[in-house]
Amino acid sequence: MQQPDEFETLATAAFHGERVAARRLAARAHLTEAQALHQILTLAASQGGLTDLAALLTMRAQARQLDEDRRAARRAQQADQLAQRKAQLAPPQDRWRGWFDGSAHPNPGRIGIGALLCGPGGERIEISRRAGHGNSGEAEYLALTALLEAAVDAGAHDLLLHGDSQVVVNDVNAGGEATGASGLEEHRARVLALMEKVSTSRLHWVPRHRNGDADRLSQQAIEQSPAEEED
Repeated sequence: MQQPDEFETLATAAFHGERVAARRLAARAHLTEAQALHQILTLAASQGGLTDLAALLTMRAQARQLDEDRRAARRAQQADQLAQRKAQLAPPQDRWRGWFDGSAHPNPGRIGIGALLCGPGGERIEISRRAGHGNSGEAEYLALTALLEAAVDAGAHDLLLHGDSQVVVNDVNAGGEATGASGLEEHRARVLALMEKVSTSRLHWVPRHRNGDADRLSQQAIEQSPAEEED
């Protein structure tokens, strides 16, 4: 009779159909499931032209190992591809980078702007302040303007910009063409002029969760009390 560990070996080697057949045989012939599985696998070895059960177990163990190696190689390949995609998406560390976000509470309402400017030399400039009243589009534009003004003051160049407002991103990238957002013309003109000063590339849209610092800074500005704002 097989020992518990021997039964586990047989069960691991058996296919699903063989395990089902072994349970049926055990019930019909009043055998233990281990005895029934032994018989089923011995028969499978014979039908497969193998010398004995041990040969079947060895063959299937090798097949399982080969399959596991293939899965591991596939996982490694997928992980490598993911790492490559992340590296491609990650902003280069040898250039200036900026993130912006503007909030209007309510909409329209009081505006809070937030921006983060990072330089290749470890520079880090945070902007968080109130910016009057207006709608969300104006808030986003004011945040982007503040970011670009800080970039000009810091002597930044080749600036890579990120924002989660599709309205502003598309409007800026339209460059004043007919697709531009109505009512934001003056903001767009100011931003485009500033972008020329820092030789920036096109503005890139990012989802909100990848714009966390700028969002935090804009919300922080909204939460300021009037006294804090004056300070």
